[in-house]
Amino acid sequence: MNPIKLLVITSLIVFTAGCATNSAKVNYDKNTEIETINYKTFAWLTNAKIMAAPVDINPVMKERVDKSIEDAFIAKGYRLVDNAENADFAISYTVGSRDKIKVNSYPATYNSGFGWGRGYYGGRGYYGTMSMGTETSVRQYTEGKLAIDVYDVKNHQPAWHGWATKRLSSEDKETPSATLNEIVIKVVNQFK
Repeated sequence: MNPIKLLVITSLIVFTAGCATNSAKVNYDKNTEIETINYKTFAWLTNAKIMAAPVDINPVMKERVDKSIEDAFIAKGYRLVDNAENADFAISYTVGSRDKIKVNSYPATYNSGFGWGRGYYGGRGYYGTMSMGTETSVRQYTEGKLAIDVYDVKNHQPAWHGWATKRLSSEDKETPSATLNEIVIKVVNQFK
């Protein structure tokens, strides 16, 4: 493949990947020893609701997370009860963010020179040079994470752990409620 075609294809791939939507990555881990199919009621594990609050947590945002998680489980057909001992399962969550750095390296433009005639050392025939460097970009971003835990009340064992991670954009920071609700629903929908 000639160098120009390779450069064009690489550029298109990098451009397309950069334009991809920044959606949350959602996953879960289920305890196979515990059957969750017959669950009907849930309660918060503790009065604080959050397992371990970050030092800099926004109390207004914490209330939004609490409500969003409750609403998501209720929307799935579970009933919230006040006392955890009377529930089929108890829930809790953790939330946080961290600054991350992403480094990308990709080939720079090809610099080449080809010709006919005498080479540098007096040889005859085809000679040429080709050099290729790399360009590097460094980006700093904030990644948010939400994890929801489900505990079996009867066995006092963890039954399910669901989580989502997302690169937070400036839009996410300006309207956090919409992003939060979308992510909570995606995580809770994994619970069966």
